[in-house]
Amino acid sequence: MSRFRLLFAALSTVLALSAKAGGLPALDILTEDDPPLTFSQNGKPAGLVVEVVQEIQRRVGSHDPITVMPWARGYRLAQTQENTALFNTNRIAERERLFKWVGPVTTTLGSFFVRRDSKLKLVSLDDARKLGQILVVRDWYLQLMLSAQGFSNLNAIVTPNQMVSMLMHGRADVIASENTTMPTQLKQLGYQPADVRKAYTFIHTSGYIAFSPKTSDAVVRAWQQALDDMKRDGSFAAIYRRWLPGEPVPGLTGEK
Repeated sequence: MSRFRLLFAALSTVLALSAKAGGLPALDILTEDDPPLTFSQNGKPAGLVVEVVQEIQRRVGSHDPITVMPWARGYRLAQTQENTALFNTNRIAERERLFKWVGPVTTTLGSFFVRRDSKLKLVSLDDARKLGQILVVRDWYLQLMLSAQGFSNLNAIVTPNQMVSMLMHGRADVIASENTTMPTQLKQLGYQPADVRKAYTFIHTSGYIAFSPKTSDAVVRAWQQALDDMKRDGSFAAIYRRWLPGEPVPGLTGEK
């Protein structure tokens, strides 16, 4: 009788797991500290894209937790683990075959930033290649894209806030960052957005939720459908404008 009960309990567990999230498998959902898009607040994930992902989860029936970790670690895990999601992941040619994609969830300008009082002028990528060093966040799309463009003067930093702090303390003259995150990161460190200026904008990209290659296609389809529904019913735009007022809201895939 005890053996029967053990078998029954095991079968019940399997059935419960298979019923989880409408039959979809459990996910490891990963993000980084990159406010205002993604960050940890009082030990809980928060931010624009976090709210979008949480609403997608609600619609598909997923209750998997979101874990905030350093980007480089999450980036490695999302390429090697099964059923893993990583966001906000900018979709560039160098990453296209590394993941399965759901989005877009952000639209971003990648630029070189300098302190406001800097005399440095950049009019091309060639000018930037001649600099002594440019700080970038390790394994960010900006590092990958610039490396692919022949930049050998990149210094990879662990977190965005560390990179911005180094710029403002004079430990670097130029950093590669984004229009969507720089203002918040400056304020967190006690500075104002006007304390830096764009020296040169070199890429326009869209951010996505990136799923590991071994993630079920059914998961990817369900998440994309939920996101598309959010865009159609206006809930996506409401979240986006609350966090990034004045910034263009990404449309459905394929829309400008």
